[in-house]
Amino acid sequence: MAAGLGGALGILVTGLVMRLWLGDPASIPLLVAPMGASAVLLFAVPASPLAQPWAIVGGNVLSALCGIFWMKWLGDPAYAACLAVASAIVVMSLARCLHPPGGACALTCVIGGKAVVAAGWSFALVPVAANSILLVTLGLIYNSAIRSHYPNRPAQYVAPGPEPKGFTMADIEAVLAQYDDLIDVRTEDLDALFRKVEARSYRRLHGIIRCDQIMQSGVPALHPDQNLQQARLELQRRGLRAMPVVDEQGHVEGLLTAGHLGPTDGPLTVREVMNPSPCLAAPDTPIDELLPILSGGVYTEAVVVDAKGHLLGLITQTDLLDALWRGHVAEQIALRDKGAIIGT
Repeated sequence: MAAGLGGALGILVTGLVMRLWLGDPASIPLLVAPMGASAVLLFAVPASPLAQPWAIVGGNVLSALCGIFWMKWLGDPAYAACLAVASAIVVMSLARCLHPPGGACALTCVIGGKAVVAAGWSFALVPVAANSILLVTLGLIYNSAIRSHYPNRPAQYVAPGPEPKGFTMADIEAVLAQYDDLIDVRTEDLDALFRKVEARSYRRLHGIIRCDQIMQSGVPALHPDQNLQQARLELQRRGLRAMPVVDEQGHVEGLLTAGHLGPTDGPLTVREVMNPSPCLAAPDTPIDELLPILSGGVYTEAVVVDAKGHLLGLITQTDLLDALWRGHVAEQIALRDKGAIIGT
């Protein structure tokens, strides 16, 4: 229903805007037929790489230019049509904006009639580019209104220092390269999907362990305006590698680690060198969700906060490994006991 309503609104508003702009009747079409197919992709499968803004605008416009070029050069619609579609596919692939309705745009510029041929190169701008830009703009607004993620932004994983366990992005790319056909999904999306599958599999096998079950509670904290020399001494005195930074109300402002401390502190404050965007976790967050984050080479600690951002505790890589190890040992003991019972 939402996709159908979005498609209807997208085509309606695009047509009305074009009519206000060009007048009625116009010498060229207010809407080109391929926009219907673009609308299907945009509103029905907004996560598809074929439905992203550059795919729609770039694919339609470049394909239209291909159709115009061959029609001007050959003049024979039969030959121009096949070459227009073929070249549109190649150009869209090279420009990384593959969009199936682009083939229809190329064909429209060949067999669209005298008005289309007479418009020449300008037809690629008005109405093709204008239609495409309007449709994408409406897609952005509509998908935002219904809380659908568009354009698709896959989860970002920063390349870790050491090679992580399990599969890597290189593994995914190598497997995809074995397929001759185009797979309509981004490598980043597959990576994010498989990471979630791994986490769910771990949760199924080992049960749910929450952050508040393994976090260090009552951890000391620093103030953002505290002198950096004092912060260094505090870290050394307590034998810690990291300390949360909180304001007077206990809201987490950042995280200071030993790596933020230089050879000399000078007149700096904690606020000037801390990480203002640490990894945050809710107390009921399953620890398997922290696995890809704390093992990714960017974060080594997670700050546990309540719904209002107050400090509750801290989880380090060591805490996470300890919890995973205890879960593994418990599983082995259970298997051993089960085997002993069966053997009796």
